[in-house]
Amino acid sequence: MSLAVQTSFDDLGTPLFDVPFCVLDLETTGGSPSDCGITEIGAVKVRRGEVLGTFHTLVDPGTPIPPFITILTGITHAMVVQAPSIETALPSFLEFIGDAVVVGHNVRFDLSFIRSAALSLGYPHPANRWVDTAALARRLWREEVPNLRLATLAAYVRSPVAPIHRALEDATATLHVLYALLERAGTIGVTVLEDLLQLPTARGAPHYQKIRLGDRLPRLPGVYLFRDRNGAVIYVGKAKNLRTRVRSYFYGDERRSVAAMLRELESIDHRVCHSELDAEVTELRMIHEHRPRHNRRSRPTAAHWVRLTDERFPRFSLVRTVKQQALLHLGPFRSRRAAEVVLTALWDAVPIRRCSGKPGSREASCAPAQMGVARCPCDGSLEQDDYRQVIDLVIEAVERQPALLLDRLVEKMQHHAGEQRFEEAGWVRDRHRALARALERRRAWQAMVQAGTVWAEGADGSGAALERGRLAAAWNGDQPLLAATGATDSPLPEVPLGVGEADEAQLVWKWLNSPETRLLDVSGPLVLPASPIRAI
Repeated sequence: MSLAVQTSFDDLGTPLFDVPFCVLDLETTGGSPSDCGITEIGAVKVRRGEVLGTFHTLVDPGTPIPPFITILTGITHAMVVQAPSIETALPSFLEFIGDAVVVGHNVRFDLSFIRSAALSLGYPHPANRWVDTAALARRLWREEVPNLRLATLAAYVRSPVAPIHRALEDATATLHVLYALLERAGTIGVTVLEDLLQLPTARGAPHYQKIRLGDRLPRLPGVYLFRDRNGAVIYVGKAKNLRTRVRSYFYGDERRSVAAMLRELESIDHRVCHSELDAEVTELRMIHEHRPRHNRRSRPTAAHWVRLTDERFPRFSLVRTVKQQALLHLGPFRSRRAAEVVLTALWDAVPIRRCSGKPGSREASCAPAQMGVARCPCDGSLEQDDYRQVIDLVIEAVERQPALLLDRLVEKMQHHAGEQRFEEAGWVRDRHRALARALERRRAWQAMVQAGTVWAEGADGSGAALERGRLAAAWNGDQPLLAATGATDSPLPEVPLGVGEADEAQLVWKWLNSPETRLLDVSGPLVLPASPIRAI
């Protein structure tokens, strides 16, 4: 699958050779910054293999240095008594670090002391990104070295400076370890900073080598397709950053479904999209087209609708198709169960006919009619004109006044709650929400269909042209020429004719209804009924 746009070098991330690193090491009086202090700071700042500067100072911790620390580091109280305090040393050190990526061996320890000192002195929390050489070595050399101590790694890479528990010497040894780690990381395709930062969390699974399949992906929004050895699409996903998202599957995702997917993965295709909406719609269409076995939404779904039939005494029924010979439809619903919830909500709200027999075919009325919850013509006593009032109310509620249905459900819910029948009140609440959602989606669909072609743009400058609830074109820059929808003799569908069409319409409507989206032009009226649908 070809790229939609030409990518630039910036899309590939920050090259490691262009990243400034500040390799640091601290000596302290103990293991916790809450009750221990810094005795020495050492750091080396490098970029493109060139040393930009060094920083080294002893620090008076303000407390006695424990004997075991003196034995370990050789730093005595006499050495630090004339040294600057951390109040004096820290500002210069933070200025030296600047915006460089901080590197250290078990760097969390060093950073905890720096952050604690900065907080106590009223400085902003250092927000530099950081790299831990111990974590990188664990990922890249775990089978080659007996342990991950700095002295062991420095000897392994033949560092010209040996670590001796002094800050500047240890920082310099850590720098040589970093160089060797970057060289090894490059052999598995890690050449930019963003990938290096995620590398320590990568799983040591045999599938990790497949991370190279994502090397050519741009850092742009789009859709990616995982294919197996036969070329079949096994997974479709969307991303704001294609390269980062695809590579994240190899960085510690423990789900068994992901491991199975990576085991089958042989190649990766992608399509660059102009915006997040473009990516969402493209993903949805590709899922419905390819039915990838690792996508949940690709599982077959049988669409169901609730239909108000067009007969002498109309009634609601569950159907699998949409027909013009009906008073109205609600849906589609992904399952029969979801449709039944809405059907029950309608039965709760209005005393509409529930039986399906021929009017006047029974001597006694059906059970719902005898219970007073439905008006049914089964015994022949119901006049068509009287029953028409119920149907007119239903149509008016669905088309314009949803409160005529929803308020009755609220009253019923409150009645059950007042009688402490809380479980039944909960059932009615769920039905209310399902019906409100179905009515909301129906009126949104009809508004977009009647509007014809809609041009709009988001806050980021990306735009879209919508054709009757579907994405027709997307752009990020100059708006393409697109003709408005012409008149058509075919009747406009009152509801989506499939689950896929409904899902896309829902995505489009959500974007169109966002406060950040600005309408540019429409070819027809884009309006909603005046009465809102109130949720509970």
